[in-house]
Amino acid sequence: MKWNRIPATCLAALLLFAGCSTEPSAQAENEDAAGSTSISSNLETESLDSEDPETIDATIRLTGESATVEGNGVSVAGSVITITQAGTYRVSGTLTDGQLLVNADKESKVRLIFDGVEITCLDSAPLYIQKADQVILTLASGSENVLTDGETYVYADAEAEEPNAAIFSKDDLTINGEGALTVYANFNNGIQCKDDLEISGGTISVTAAHNGIKGKDSVTIRDAGISVSAGGDGIQSDQDEDAEKGYVRIESGTVSVEAEEDGIQAETTLQIEGGTISVTSGGASNGRTHTESFEMPGMRTTEETSDETSTVSQKGIKAGSAVVISGGTMTIDAADDAVHANGTVEIQGGTLELSTGDDGIHADSSVAIRGGEITVSESYEGIVGAQITISGGNIAVTASDDGLNAADGSGTGWPGQTASGDFCITISGGTTVVYADGDGIDSNGDIVMTDGTLLIHGPTDNGNGAIDYEGTFALDGGTLIAAGSSGMLQTPGSGSSQYTASILFASAQAAGSPVSISSADGEREIIFTPSKQYTSLIISTPELQEGTTYTVKTGGTVSDAGNGGLGGVYSGGSEYLSAVLSETVTQFAPDGVSAGGIGGMPEMGGQMQEPPGGFTGETPEFDGQAPNGFGGERPEV
Repeated sequence: MKWNRIPATCLAALLLFAGCSTEPSAQAENEDAAGSTSISSNLETESLDSEDPETIDATIRLTGESATVEGNGVSVAGSVITITQAGTYRVSGTLTDGQLLVNADKESKVRLIFDGVEITCLDSAPLYIQKADQVILTLASGSENVLTDGETYVYADAEAEEPNAAIFSKDDLTINGEGALTVYANFNNGIQCKDDLEISGGTISVTAAHNGIKGKDSVTIRDAGISVSAGGDGIQSDQDEDAEKGYVRIESGTVSVEAEEDGIQAETTLQIEGGTISVTSGGASNGRTHTESFEMPGMRTTEETSDETSTVSQKGIKAGSAVVISGGTMTIDAADDAVHANGTVEIQGGTLELSTGDDGIHADSSVAIRGGEITVSESYEGIVGAQITISGGNIAVTASDDGLNAADGSGTGWPGQTASGDFCITISGGTTVVYADGDGIDSNGDIVMTDGTLLIHGPTDNGNGAIDYEGTFALDGGTLIAAGSSGMLQTPGSGSSQYTASILFASAQAAGSPVSISSADGEREIIFTPSKQYTSLIISTPELQEGTTYTVKTGGTVSDAGNGGLGGVYSGGSEYLSAVLSETVTQFAPDGVSAGGIGGMPEMGGQMQEPPGGFTGETPEFDGQAPNGFGGERPEV
């Protein structure tokens, strides 16, 4: 008998953005492309039938060292019980050192109903599915079932080294029902299927020496409660020879993973549509510190690190092609990246709480955030991708280096050198709040902002800037407020259509000290409370108008401040200065106060002044520091 399969659509390159564009049509095309990826289970829905079919072909009672059988299709040879034909088999009892073996023909559909099963096999897989078309393992309601293997195996197939898991299936496997299954895999993997694995019910607990749950062609999870503790990957699909396979899909249920290596790993696409997911990988975010590699032409690669590093992948959730998240609640604490894709990451919805020793969200190609609630509470860099597009959602990022970084993701390149490629940060919606010790947002190419809210807190040192870019920054809408240092100060470019006030302070303002900027008529007031010490403040909103006089106040108190320190009721404080917004980017500063700090140059309306001696075509140095940008416009050389 054969069943029709629904092919999986696994796109290897989701969101193929062709650089930054402010054209609405370009944005719409990108967002349509972002929503086009989905995958479907290869297993038929018939596998979800009730646990109590009308006909039981055989009842198997395990009796310690052997078993008794009522019915057909089962042979017993000592402690090895073999199912030889299609049918439904109810199994109960204890097998102290033996194996339940399924060895039917390739067209057979076999259903196993576990109703209080305990099988220990000291030298092989307690449940070995050697041959069938599909096996459905149903956990009877209220039943407790336990499978345990030993620490060494005698392989049935020595050349292939199989079986090598406590539950090992060479064909499609579905686990469902309303009972419980506990797997202790002391040798290698817990549950392993060489075809498609679907878990659509039951309470599953796996403790494995290596990988917890592995479906080579695919893993699909729905309506199940799963707990995995693994010495390798928690959940894995590793088929790399077919682009429509090698995926992991979580539709619903509860999944908890604690893994020494990757929490959840898909060779192609990892799709999360719902459920509650908790992942701890590599000993959590304090398990490893980021390592930065630098390479100069003609010189060997060097590495800088402040802690022990590992060559083992210890990411929270990872995909070779695409991570697509449209729902669910995720809590991820990872030594390496919390969310990682070698291709693209798309987040349409859901709630993500991320803590990591490296990047919060990382894609070698593009990151697209269209919705959801995302909190990166600890990271080296918050969000990293060659293209970062934010069109919706609420995002809060805390980073020890850059908050958002449009880069190649390879971790190579000498500091201060521009990596090759087409890099851009595009913001057209949502609310993004960044708390950064390095650059707030850093693009090795361009920045485009047309709508949404971007609030930046930090950095405090003059070797970084709240805004850093190598190309241009076109600001044509939205709310931008960035409080940070002034040594490497950059502002939106003078070609922007929305006005910007760049405020410089004569002395550092304390963390938590609010700022108010208001029009002379008092009708327009912007209030912001930075969480870090700052010497510069960049403000741009649609309400700022050319030719209007604005008054800047510092100190005082704010009550009822909003998300990210924006808004509230301001009282007290003292006037710092008043100035007219006369240019697209207007500097507000008392006489004698300019950007610079450590090696920086004064920033004037989005452009840096020419250094003594003029630009020679080489990157100028100031007190040993190469400036990271030129205020919003690159100099002509």
